[in-house]
Amino acid sequence: MIVVGIETSTPQTSVAIGTEHEILAKASVAGAARQESVTPLLADLLRRSDLSLSRVGGIAVGIGPGLFTGLRVGVETAKTLAQVSGVPIVGITSLDALAYPVRFTPRTIAAVIDARRGEVFSAIYRAVPGGVVRQRGYLVHEPDRLAAELQALPGEVLAVGNGAMLYRDVFEGTGSRIEFASSVAAHPDAAALVELAVPRFLREEHDRSFDVVPMYLRKSDAEIAWDRRARSI
Repeated sequence: MIVVGIETSTPQTSVAIGTEHEILAKASVAGAARQESVTPLLADLLRRSDLSLSRVGGIAVGIGPGLFTGLRVGVETAKTLAQVSGVPIVGITSLDALAYPVRFTPRTIAAVIDARRGEVFSAIYRAVPGGVVRQRGYLVHEPDRLAAELQALPGEVLAVGNGAMLYRDVFEGTGSRIEFASSVAAHPDAAALVELAVPRFLREEHDRSFDVVPMYLRKSDAEIAWDRRARSI
């Protein structure tokens, strides 16, 4: 089964094509996602893989949490592709996709994405055979609060993501037993989406299109500004 993955939750946009056996092609570009960046990436990967869109059997998309505009672009592009192609779609949280590639560590995994405004999106995982299991809900909070949570965890922690890298000094300042994943793994990757989605497609556990929506853990800048103006009236 051929699956396309689209990940646009961070300042690195990535697209991948793969099957239950291998990743056939993948590519990424720096910068917030735009419609004109996602679609050409996919077209180039299809061409390089000698595939047509008609051979794709499913679309996997990262639903966040992450950048508001990027998430909208990625989700809407994925839903349009699924509708045009008549194939199923699955939405996968970007924190799950971030944690999955480091699943071979014996440490507790902290997936951390920069949420801007001095905050981070995070989730805590443990590795299990074949993947990872999330230990608590997805949160948005200040780095020092996450650092305190990680300090309270038993054993060692592997922190992964651009949020972990940005606030490394905060996490190290707690004295916690924290290792940091390579910058290569700083952003959720579309190839991880493909690997996570393929088993779901094979089990026919896809999502309904209208259920695939961006995961926003807080209000947008525009909504916050509107609320402030409304309170000042």
